[in-house]
Amino acid sequence: MHNLVLFAFLLLCLACTSPRQKSNTSTDKMILRNVNLIDGTGRVAQQVDIAIENGRLIAIDSRLDTTDAQVVNLSGKTVIPALISTHVHIGTLKGTTANAANYTRENILSQLRKYQQYGILQVLSMGTDRPLLFENQLYDSLKSGQLEGARLFSAGIGFNVPGSTPPGSSMDLLYRPTKASEVPALMNKLITYKPQAVKIWVDDFGGTAKKMDRTIYQAIIHEAHKHQLPVVAHVYNLADARQLVADRVDVLGHSIRDQLVDDDLLKQMKVNNVAYIPTLTLDEFAVAYAANPTWMNDPFFKQALEPGVYEMLCASDYQTQVKEDPQYQRKVLALKHALANVLRIAKAGILVGLGTDSGASPTRVQGYAEHRELELLVKAGLSPLEAISIATQNAAKILGIDREYGTIEKGKVADLLVLGANPLTDIKNTHKIEGVMKGGKWVTKESN
Repeated sequence: MHNLVLFAFLLLCLACTSPRQKSNTSTDKMILRNVNLIDGTGRVAQQVDIAIENGRLIAIDSRLDTTDAQVVNLSGKTVIPALISTHVHIGTLKGTTANAANYTRENILSQLRKYQQYGILQVLSMGTDRPLLFENQLYDSLKSGQLEGARLFSAGIGFNVPGSTPPGSSMDLLYRPTKASEVPALMNKLITYKPQAVKIWVDDFGGTAKKMDRTIYQAIIHEAHKHQLPVVAHVYNLADARQLVADRVDVLGHSIRDQLVDDDLLKQMKVNNVAYIPTLTLDEFAVAYAANPTWMNDPFFKQALEPGVYEMLCASDYQTQVKEDPQYQRKVLALKHALANVLRIAKAGILVGLGTDSGASPTRVQGYAEHRELELLVKAGLSPLEAISIATQNAAKILGIDREYGTIEKGKVADLLVLGANPLTDIKNTHKIEGVMKGGKWVTKESN
């Protein structure tokens, strides 16, 4: 894989060990020397040393004492917190398909390792997980980081509208209440999975589907809050977003895309502390493959693809299919609105966190999508520093894990990326990953 987590970098770590390190030391203390630190809080970058011990950040200052510590000289390198994606789908993607048959332990673990290789160390799987994940302590082990790969948080099984879903679909196990009185029993089932959030779909998909009845999603929000669980809504239209915010939803899990947001909604989102996950790449991927976007031949993109997907995307009949989709112009406008709305929402002081919907289909590329999302946030008008905070500190807040993760601050878990160039001068420099640290330990490179 492109220079992700280079084995040579790990050798460099050993080569740069302080001569004062004692061979019989019982500590795993490490000092990253002379780093350009972007800590995720929004503070300006600073030149510092970072001390790490027992998996945590124990000191951040200039010229730290290196006694009995392994020293890694990172002059010229930039360190940022590991990225966090608050909207992904795990396990159902394989090759050019996304379905229930793909949902295996092996596939879940493989995808979490891919996120890790791309510097994403926490992901929230948004409502399409299956019982397999919660058997034999698998979920607990993934959530706690005991297994290799990104830590996995899950919304379990989400809530959608009644309707026929083909057996074997990635969404064939969703809860589909026909009336509000059915919600409490379904919520009790969901609670047994110990979800991090509750996912609901409130969208008619351009008039092609029934929209969830308001009384039902009000009941879902009410029952979830009884269990201290946040509710994340799949949303598209401004009118739906307005109603959901009034009904105390916690997070809008996609961009508002049918029109521009207005001051009234911004005010209500702030009053009700509603967060926003724009998933800009979802909307870009929906239209970009009609041609050959500039990033199609970027190794950083290609190496993230499932087998066969690149050939599918390059096929002329596939590109024609995208262009001739009856909803193509609607999707083009959706991306335009999404970019404008995320800027307005972020500048209004509303909590915006990174999420991509990666893994929901072969075209929503796990790992790469998160870095492309940063580029689109900057394209929308946010600064690289703001985009990085959205992908780290803000995402951790939305996930409810910000006491442990999301920023490089004393006492937190040592999850970080070493970059070969400064992303504040070009956000695409997040591609130049030279090291990934999870819980104070360097992650080894995945073989192709």
